[in-house]
Amino acid sequence: MNQKRVAAIHDLSGFGKCSLTVVLPIVSAAGIEVSAMPTAILSTHTGGLEGYTYRDLTDDMHPFMNHWQSLIQFNAIYSGFLGSIKQIEIVQEFFNTFKTKENFILVDPVMADNGELYKIFTPEFAKGMASLCRKADIIVPNITEATLLLNEPYFPGPYTPQYIIGKTIGRTWSSENRINRRMVR
Repeated sequence: MNQKRVAAIHDLSGFGKCSLTVVLPIVSAAGIEVSAMPTAILSTHTGGLEGYTYRDLTDDMHPFMNHWQSLIQFNAIYSGFLGSIKQIEIVQEFFNTFKTKENFILVDPVMADNGELYKIFTPEFAKGMASLCRKADIIVPNITEATLLLNEPYFPGPYTPQYIIGKTIGRTWSSENRINRRMVR
C-alpha cells in the first residue's frame, strides 16, 4: 500500500489552536503523512493577541521546495497562512512544480475575519491571495475571506442559509477573475 502524503504550507504558532499545530496531528491521525513547510514561526496566533513574535521563513521556502522536488510526490497540497505577497508567489511556484493529474490543491486563504483584513495584510495581499486561489481545486475561506475574494461587500451576521448559499457556497467566481471553483466551509 502506498503511503498517502500531503504538503502542508502554513505557519507554526506556539500557542493557539491553529496553523501547523492543528494540521499535523489531525492529518496524521487520518493515516496521511504530512510534509510541513513552515512559512513563519509565531509565539502565538495573531487573533486578538498583542506582542507576539514573528519569524519570517520566506528565505527557507525555495530550499525546501528544491530539496523535496527530487524526493517527494504529493497526493495533496494544502496552503494556509502566508505572510507576504512573496510567499504567495513562492507557493504558486510550488503548485506549478508539484501539481499532477492525480493530486489536488486546497487553499485556505487565511487573511481576514469579522469583516476586516488582519492588520499585517493589505488590499494588495488579498488580490494576491485571489490569484493563488485560481490554482486551487478547493478553497475554504471564512465569510470575510469569501467576500474579499468575490469583491463583495461584507455584512455582519447573523447569516441565513439563503445568504450563505447565495453569496458563497456553490457560487462560481466572475469570469473577470477566471475563477470557477466551489467554496466550502
